[in-house]
Amino acid sequence: MNQFNQYKLHIKRTLQLAYPVIIGQLGFIMMGVVDSIMVGELGASSLAAASVANSLIMFVFVAGIGVSFAITPLVAIALGSKKFDDCGVIFRQALLVDTVLGIILVLAAFIGANLIQYFNQPNEVAVLATSYGKILGYSIIPAMLFQTYKQFIEGLSVMKPAMIIVLAANIINAFVNWLLIYGNFGFPALGLDGAGWATFAARTFMAFILVWYVMKSSRFKQFDVTLHFKSINIKIIKKILGLGLPSATQYLFEVGAFSFAVLMVGWLGTKQLAAHQIAINLASISFMTALGVSAAGGIRVANAVGRQNITEVRRAGFSAIILGASIMACFGIVFITLRNFLPTLYIDDKSVISIASSLLVIASIFQIADGIQAVGIGVLRGLTDVKWPTLITFIAYWILGLPTAYLLGFVFKLDVQGVWIGLLIGLLSSAIMLTTRFNKKSKQIIDI
Repeated sequence: MNQFNQYKLHIKRTLQLAYPVIIGQLGFIMMGVVDSIMVGELGASSLAAASVANSLIMFVFVAGIGVSFAITPLVAIALGSKKFDDCGVIFRQALLVDTVLGIILVLAAFIGANLIQYFNQPNEVAVLATSYGKILGYSIIPAMLFQTYKQFIEGLSVMKPAMIIVLAANIINAFVNWLLIYGNFGFPALGLDGAGWATFAARTFMAFILVWYVMKSSRFKQFDVTLHFKSINIKIIKKILGLGLPSATQYLFEVGAFSFAVLMVGWLGTKQLAAHQIAINLASISFMTALGVSAAGGIRVANAVGRQNITEVRRAGFSAIILGASIMACFGIVFITLRNFLPTLYIDDKSVISIASSLLVIASIFQIADGIQAVGIGVLRGLTDVKWPTLITFIAYWILGLPTAYLLGFVFKLDVQGVWIGLLIGLLSSAIMLTTRFNKKSKQIIDI
């Protein structure tokens, strides 16, 4: 079979693994989209407050997501090398780690929410965001529980259950939003806080159903997914943290950069912040697609690592990068084509719509870079390579991206558009450096 056909086969297999994750990730982000659309009816201040609080809580929660991401490649490598008992051990120790971490993150979320008033945001935005942020903090515990079980079964290449559960949770989220934001069926009209409680309800449902499924399904029995801990396995916990903490730091650097960008936009005004929320919400939809390909690519790379097959490692990784870039290019075309229409789904304020439309032009340009960097992190994680990618994300976003964003936005007076051009430079830098790193690292046999 020639090289072209080999890559075509790899892309097909990656897509087969990726599409349930993509749909699940889109379902997850659609909760935020639905929240933004329904909250948008309350006005620009509520929409801006949702942007600030969501950015802050995501900055906290992403640390937990990053640590939980360590589960998937470790399980996939164990599966690829046919060490089935190790899969269950990794799961149980990860559950312990993630539970403790979840409690710490809830406390961090509460502290962060109380600090919003000091972020130099408009007063009405800060008041709304503080209350909403605290409610979102409660949802971190069920979200971490769901994330642990999800990453475990994805390491076993079981992708569809999480997808189905997330899609069902969207219905619950939208319905509870309708009840609590507007006060239907005799419920109190809680406004933005109602959207926070809807998120909590949806994430609790997700955790409960996935735990029940994994515990009851016969396909996982051989891995011993019971909660009967025989001991605390320090060696495995060190492996999880050794891979998970740098992964968490990567996401903290990236999400932190985008969260700081929200604060910078807030300095420019409420309308700019509302427009930013619309554009970043839409960009998040396409990014979830890239994350799905990233997860699938990381699993396929990790399986090849377990088999100690360098050729398959490289083909699996590069085919995933090509697939991610291609899908994101399609999103870029959609954004630039529908740039004047999409913001109208969120709000009817003409000035906000105009600003959001201009941001979608920039978003359409950085889609390919965003796809490559997202998949690049995933395939490198499949190689258990996390330290260099962590440094790369720091340089890309905090040394190159954010300073450029501030320079263009405030010194050169390009307003929110300048901030977004800075983010584009950060994403492009990350994409180039991560792809170069994978090309180098994938030529070596990984010690497992």
